[in-house]
Amino acid sequence: MNPIKKLANLPRITIILGAALIVAIIAFIVTTAIMSNKVSEAESINEQLQLTNEQLQLANEYQALNVEFQQYENQAQKLANDSIIMKYEAAKSKVEKLLQELNSEKKKSAQRIHELQSEIETLKGILRHYVAQIDSLGKENAGLRAENKEIRDRNAELASQVKEESRKNEELSERMTLAEKLNVTGLSITALKKNGKKEKNITKAKQLMVTFTIPQNNSTPVGEKTIYLRITSPEGNLLGNAGTFPFEDSEIQCTARKIIEYAGEEITGINIYWDVNTTLTPGEYTVELFADNYRLISRKFILKK
Repeated sequence: MNPIKKLANLPRITIILGAALIVAIIAFIVTTAIMSNKVSEAESINEQLQLTNEQLQLANEYQALNVEFQQYENQAQKLANDSIIMKYEAAKSKVEKLLQELNSEKKKSAQRIHELQSEIETLKGILRHYVAQIDSLGKENAGLRAENKEIRDRNAELASQVKEESRKNEELSERMTLAEKLNVTGLSITALKKNGKKEKNITKAKQLMVTFTIPQNNSTPVGEKTIYLRITSPEGNLLGNAGTFPFEDSEIQCTARKIIEYAGEEITGINIYWDVNTTLTPGEYTVELFADNYRLISRKFILKK
C-alpha cells in the first residue's frame, strides 16, 4: 500500500477506537448504576423483613400481656380501691390500642418499632405492680391456705418418698435376683455320627450335642445346678422327652437335662447330648437352656442336609 494512503486511514481508525471506548465506558457506568440500585433495593427489602419480624415478636408479647391481664381481671374486680381498678382497665385498654396500631401499620420504621417496644416494657411494669397489689389482698387467708397446702404437699412428698423407696427396693431386689442367674456363653449345637464324629447331614445324625460355657459369677449361689435343655425342630416340635421342670409357675417339658456342680468359677466345654429317635429335617432349630426357674439363653441354628 502507498505510504501516503496508509497515513490517511489513521484518523478514521482512531475515531472508531475512540467511539468504542466511549460506548464501553457508558455501558460500565450504566451497569454499575443498575447493580447499585439492586443492592440498595435488596438492603431495603432485608431491612423491611427484619422490621416485620420484630413486629411479629412484639405482637406476640402484646398477646401474652393481654392473656396475663385477663388472668388477673376477676381478682382485680375485688380490689376495694377504685383507682387501682381504673388503672387496671386503662392499662388493658392501652394494650388493645397498641395492638390495633401495630396491626394497622403498613410502613415499617425502626423508630416506631422501638417506641412500641418501650411501651411494652412500661406495660410489663404496670402488670407487675397490679399483680403485687392483687396478691397482697387476703394475705391472712392466703397464708392459711399456703400452710394447709404445705402440709398437704409434705404428706404427698412423704407418700411419694415411701413409694419411691419401695420402687427402688423392688428394683434392687430384682437386680440382685437377676445377678444370681447363671450366665451362658458360646452356645452351639452339633450333629454327630454313631461313632461320635461330626455329621454334616442332619438327616443322618444319630445324636445332637449342645455345647456351652458358664462364666464366673460371684453373685450366683454355689452348689448343684440342674441345666434343662429344650431343642425345637423346624416344624415347631420339641425333640425328646426327659420329663418336666418348673418355669414361671408352670411345668414344661425338656429334651434333656444335666446336673453340674457350680463353685462360682468358669466352667467350659459343658456338653448335653440327645440321642436322635426320629427323622430330623434340615432347617432352623431353636436351642434353649433353663436353670433355677430362669431361661438362661435362647438361640436359633440352621442345620443343613
